[in-house]
Amino acid sequence: MTSVLTVKMSNKTFIIEFEALGKRIVCEEGQTLLQCAQGAGIQILSVCGGMGLCGSCKVRVLKGPASELTSSESEHFTLPEIQRGWRLACQLKPKGSLTVYVPLESLAHNYRLQIEGLEREVELNPNVKTFEIELSPPLLEDPRADTDRIEEGLRNKGFKCKGFDVEALRDMPLKLRESSWKVKALLRDGELIGILPREEAVLGLAVDLGTTKIALYLVDLESGRTIQAVGLSNPQILYGEDIITRIQKAIKSEENAQLLQKSIIDSINEEIITLLNKLNFSRDQLVEGVFVGNTAMHHLFLGLPVTYLASAPFVPVISQALEVKARDLGLKFSKGAYLRFFPNIAGFVGGDHVAALLATGAWTEKGPVLLLDIGTNTEISLIREGKIFTVSTPSGPAFEGGHIKHGMRAASGAIERIKLSDNGVWIKTIDDVPPIGICGSGLIDAVAELFRIGLLDENGRFKGRHPRLRENEGVKEFVLVDEREMKNDQAITITQKDVRELQLAKASIRAGIQKLLKEMDLEEDALEKVYIAGAFGSYIDVGNAIYIGMLPALSREKFIQVGNAAGVGAKIALLSKNKQEEADLIAKTCHYIELAASKDFQRLLLEASFLGKYKISDEGRRYVNGDQDQ
Repeated sequence: MTSVLTVKMSNKTFIIEFEALGKRIVCEEGQTLLQCAQGAGIQILSVCGGMGLCGSCKVRVLKGPASELTSSESEHFTLPEIQRGWRLACQLKPKGSLTVYVPLESLAHNYRLQIEGLEREVELNPNVKTFEIELSPPLLEDPRADTDRIEEGLRNKGFKCKGFDVEALRDMPLKLRESSWKVKALLRDGELIGILPREEAVLGLAVDLGTTKIALYLVDLESGRTIQAVGLSNPQILYGEDIITRIQKAIKSEENAQLLQKSIIDSINEEIITLLNKLNFSRDQLVEGVFVGNTAMHHLFLGLPVTYLASAPFVPVISQALEVKARDLGLKFSKGAYLRFFPNIAGFVGGDHVAALLATGAWTEKGPVLLLDIGTNTEISLIREGKIFTVSTPSGPAFEGGHIKHGMRAASGAIERIKLSDNGVWIKTIDDVPPIGICGSGLIDAVAELFRIGLLDENGRFKGRHPRLRENEGVKEFVLVDEREMKNDQAITITQKDVRELQLAKASIRAGIQKLLKEMDLEEDALEKVYIAGAFGSYIDVGNAIYIGMLPALSREKFIQVGNAAGVGAKIALLSKNKQEEADLIAKTCHYIELAASKDFQRLLLEASFLGKYKISDEGRRYVNGDQDQ
């Protein structure tokens, strides 16, 4: 028998049964199904934050009365789908007890989490210095304070203590005596932030605060060894998958802003406790943290106002690096631990991009060199002879599966690789399980393959004939997996609208690249390297990205996929104060170009929307491999 979970109640309530999930909840009249489900802990996705724009919260009503279909739902579903009961959970309001089916693609998944990146050697110079000291115990003839003994022990090591963290002092007397006065003294810029028994490791945590994913690296600060790296989904996804939706939610009320902050801090705390317990470490050993993230994630995590990030001229509260006590944010580090937050470059280019520049070393190269971190917002830097020009392009949610009819994030069952022939389709899914949707890398493959076999023209329009090309209510679509192979009677298709969404996303990236090249008076062929960072960038087929015009038509060997460069940058900064200073210099060196103020960006965007391998100049597009000039 399934349990009943109760959410917010009023005089009139309905029972909602979720088939296959084994859950029944009590829903208040007037609430949407999405609000009821999330309040009861059922994690239905909502890319747009419940505004009816993205279609990620689709459900099927099997039995019971519900509110009238909204205009948003009419746009997202075909007539046959509506007749079968498909609705958007954010639009549907129960009018009585309901039985609903939630497909797998509408539920929050354990996404593929990219935590690895190209490693770089770094000379150890952490903020926290460790000194092994042996102190004389107090006697009646020598009743000096414990702090006096510590200062003396440090002087004997040639170091002066400039102060003591008050919280560290509370535990210090017992630790000294339990360790027989033989301890490690932990100093940060001269401040004693804690002591440990000599045999215990001194640990730090590097954290990449991604919009979708969070990567954590537990590091031994004395040896530089990465003890363990873990990834987890950002829990803020439940309140809006894209960062703009979260900003808007935070602006609405202080309570919302606190909810967003608490959700991510609680999630990281849970992971810290799990890590330390699993590895038999104590919280007292975790003495330093370095955090990187985009500007909005940085502000939401710190509880800073995001109001002015939401509208032009998109101004952050702070751009400099910031250091705070971990305890002030409620994070479960040692009592005296500090956290360092990387500097931001602009409203939509944050410390994660600084960390990627640091990790790859791209900023030190003579160049010209490009660095891209592809996502809902794509940050791009062009480096040449000490100059760094940077843009942020609104590439949209298509790469994360948003606004794509059968799109989903890179989770188990997502189609990630596609090959087409004149008669058939070959697909590969993540974890090699039955398909439930298509993720961003699969979408790039699909459009490239459809263009290659002649089913899409350079404008992105479907043309020609194929056994799997069909028309559904006046809209052309290509069937990747037909209804007979799917358990929920919905085929997985690529629609004309899906192609348009990808064209917009890839055009934004290519236009951003072209704008940077124009600012430095360079041609595409001058580029020596193109670094592609981030989880999405790690899995795309670069050849296909070039083939659809998303990336410049350069030789394949010029492209270097570097994985989670932001996480690696955070880690090396954790191990080296010199690298922290280098990160500060990178942020100051970056010259940010606001594309909204660019007069020619719209022209570049139009040119870059076409499919094909081409070069872009002031004269227009020039197709390579003998294709016609445009």
